[in-house]
Amino acid sequence: MTAAKPAASKPTPPAAAVAADAHWAATQERLANRTRPTVALTICDDLDLRIALDTAKSTLRRIKAAAEDRQDDTTGPVAVARAEQDVEEAQAAFDEVAIVLRFRALPRTEFEALKKTHPATEEQAEDNYEVNIETLAPELISAASVDGMTVDAAREYLDTWSEAEADALFSAAWNVQQTTRMDLGKG
Repeated sequence: MTAAKPAASKPTPPAAAVAADAHWAATQERLANRTRPTVALTICDDLDLRIALDTAKSTLRRIKAAAEDRQDDTTGPVAVARAEQDVEEAQAAFDEVAIVLRFRALPRTEFEALKKTHPATEEQAEDNYEVNIETLAPELISAASVDGMTVDAAREYLDTWSEAEADALFSAAWNVQQTTRMDLGKG
């Protein structure tokens, strides 16, 4: 891997490419304006609200399926409308208490530089780890946080939350770095 080059002005499309494809400039503009992937981690400590939302969604799916099976039944659309209303109400109650943490992928060069500052220990390297997750995690979480989470806050959450919740927090920040929104289909 080579060192990052200084930022240059936006490149202009090659004249031959523009001549061959009049849409190249527009394509390049769209590529230049892409946003980095973002994920949300939703935390809801109210088990009753989580269960009520899941139940409402499940009920809506069941009622929709039944209504599709009995299209002559005029009560189907009424039941679907009521179930949709129940989902909306359950979702609103859930959203009112839920905490949403958002994480955005870092530019690749920043992510690579951050990983290099946290090399694996000898023991971790023997286990085929490339980075020291313990030291990298709070810095990555903070760097990827759209909400402005500090390194100290990330470290506190990682140290005090349950193992599964701490893993989910780190995974949100780590996995968004691996997100792809491309398809290598036939051209």
